[in-house]
Amino acid sequence: MMGFRRLARLGWAGALGLAAALLAGWPARAEVRITDDHGVEVRLAQPPQRIVSLLPSLSEAVCELGRCDRLVGVDRYTNWPPALAGVPRVGGGLDPNIEAIVALRPDVVLLATSSRAIERLRALGLKVVALEPRTHPDVQRVLLTLGALLEVPDAARVWRAIDAGVSAAAQSLPPAARGLRVYMEVSPGPYAAGEASFIGQTLQRLGARNVVPAALGPFPKLNPEFVVRADPDVILVSSRAAEALAQRPGWARLRAVRQGRVCAFDAAQSDVLVRPGPRMAEAARLMADCLARAAAPARPAAGATSAAGGRP
Repeated sequence: MMGFRRLARLGWAGALGLAAALLAGWPARAEVRITDDHGVEVRLAQPPQRIVSLLPSLSEAVCELGRCDRLVGVDRYTNWPPALAGVPRVGGGLDPNIEAIVALRPDVVLLATSSRAIERLRALGLKVVALEPRTHPDVQRVLLTLGALLEVPDAARVWRAIDAGVSAAAQSLPPAARGLRVYMEVSPGPYAAGEASFIGQTLQRLGARNVVPAALGPFPKLNPEFVVRADPDVILVSSRAAEALAQRPGWARLRAVRQGRVCAFDAAQSDVLVRPGPRMAEAARLMADCLARAAAPARPAAGATSAAGGRP
């Protein structure tokens, strides 16, 4: 190391020049750059330490990538994992509390591409990353994008675990469960999970035949008569909707209702089923359990609803 006397002879200008030369030898921390689903490049000087997430599936993904402690704000619907119970709520994805978000001083805000708050947040100087997984490839891509944003080098492992879990659920099904014609309702309307959605792709991997074609979009709003005409073998629906299923015009005649092949899922299970993220393998197991039970010998329905727990 250079001695004090030699540094003194260099003078301040020389010493500063030497310091700059020495620092140049240190590896500089690379700027973080990602491109979101709107095609916008987002740049940060370093990985974000304070994150606000306005989409439950993105919150869950951040936690699965080992960065749960960086979430300083989440939307009102985020309820998993339990570690996020004490994190401040900042409204919903469609109606976020902008003032509350700004007050949290986030390095980045994660939200859906459909959020109306994107431009307002950007106008306030916040970094915004818009991501919205709708298919299996989308989920994989979003996980890798978040991995790059958060500097998680093994982000691909999360997708591999999901993919393996879905495959295991498919392999667990008896041959009789394959080929069943399925209708899955994701919310009142009714809004269905079509073939083009991540849910539809999971059902396809389980060997089910979705009565809602890809041409209608991932989550189309259907005329209830469409389902009557389709007459599915199995219906997957929330327990709340299942209670009045037979009261819908014409639905009492559906073979799934008549034969008791209606899988009713409670609120926690419904969350698992409709969120495209780390718990998709668990969702596949819930669907597989439903299909396996539906493949059992038919029996008269005891009302339109099935037992809680997603079991027909």
